[in-house]
Amino acid sequence: MAQVGPASTAVTRPAGVAGVSFIEWGAVFAGALTAAALSFVLLGFGATIGLSVVSPWPSSGVSARTFSALAVFWTVAQQIGAFLVGGYVAGRMRARWAELNADETEFRDGMHGALVWSVGIVIGAALLLATAGAAARVATDTAAKVASVASLNPDPLAYYTDTLLRPGPARPATAGAPQTPARVEPIAPETKAELTRVVSRSIANGSLADTDKAYLAAVVSQRTGLPQAEAEKRVTDIYTEANRAVREAANKARRAAVIGGLVTGVSLLVSLAAAWWAAQRGGHHRDNSIPATLVFRGSSLRRW
Repeated sequence: MAQVGPASTAVTRPAGVAGVSFIEWGAVFAGALTAAALSFVLLGFGATIGLSVVSPWPSSGVSARTFSALAVFWTVAQQIGAFLVGGYVAGRMRARWAELNADETEFRDGMHGALVWSVGIVIGAALLLATAGAAARVATDTAAKVASVASLNPDPLAYYTDTLLRPGPARPATAGAPQTPARVEPIAPETKAELTRVVSRSIANGSLADTDKAYLAAVVSQRTGLPQAEAEKRVTDIYTEANRAVREAANKARRAAVIGGLVTGVSLLVSLAAAWWAAQRGGHHRDNSIPATLVFRGSSLRRW
């Protein structure tokens, strides 16, 4: 690979100074801070646009699947774009030693891009930890305000417990007797909480024990006025539905965690490659005195 650029653009290494580091941390930190700031701005911009296209109400705005796909795309794209800019800044600002050959110069430019990526990841993690408490407080305040209008994330098991205890149908009228509504017996909050714990434990164990089924059926029969056989059937049906819903939610959460981890890992690796390549391009432009501009001239585009 031939040496490019005029020799006058290189910086001569001080004679007799063997301990001079080839890593220029000033250029690295300049690129990392640029990447972190740009990423922050782009994430804020994307969040604003995202909030404008979603709705807290069902069947309004874009679907959850579409929004999730757009959010993943924007997160990955802005991260790669930010590290492209940060790597270019580091490569462009790094001084090249005159005695190095072209291959070594290109490698060290790329290594400075990799260091920009590393420092940028550390800065991002530090900012995440620093803002976690503030974000939690904001989320708590927002949830408290919205909860006055609609219930957010209700306990699904509590809902199924309420379904268990719904009154049965009214008894049909017989000869000489009018139609009478189903009997509704009062139930203490402690009993209702106990029923929820029974259902929750049964789902965790993977089966509903006969003793628990009989107990639930007895409480349902007393509460709703249903015969014992119908109460047992209701308990079985509601338990099956609750078990299916809880396991489906757990599987969705597991798949989301796996996909999120894979997307994060791949995007970080692609960002590393992007920072490495951009730093080499920055070094190439530095050695050839190419202006870092983006201008339109007629129908052509000259970039960097």
